Amino acid sequence: MKRKVGLWIDHKKAVIFSMSDEGAEIKRISSEMEKHIRFSGGAQEDSEEDNRDKRFTGHLNNYYDKVISYIHSAESILIFGPGEAKSELKKRLENEKLHKNIVGMETTDKMTDNQIVAKVRQRFIK
Repeated sequence: MKRKVGLWIDHKKAVIFSMSDEGAEIKRISSEMEKHIRFSGGAQEDSEEDNRDKRFTGHLNNYYDKVISYIHSAESILIFGPGEAKSELKKRLENEKLHKNIVGMETTDKMTDNQIVAKVRQRFIK
């Protein structure tokens, strides 16, 4: 069996369960990011809000790079999670020419590690 990966992701953490002939493992990657607060109304140029948005985007890019470095060798990738992070990561995978390895994307709520493992096993072990 080639390496198959299930990835639960949101903006705070990623839980990656991978399976191959060598075995299975869980990897957790934390974004180490504070909650992103969006303000309504007009913003001034170079305001504190703009600087916070730039830091947030830079932090997300580093986080996604860490996740991609861990899943880049997977033959099949199942991505799931509650929010926008899965779609943002998919765009990054398209830029890296890895999108052809995505076998599915699903919206799910928060899940325990055991639930993530069960979902991935159910998808890839037939």
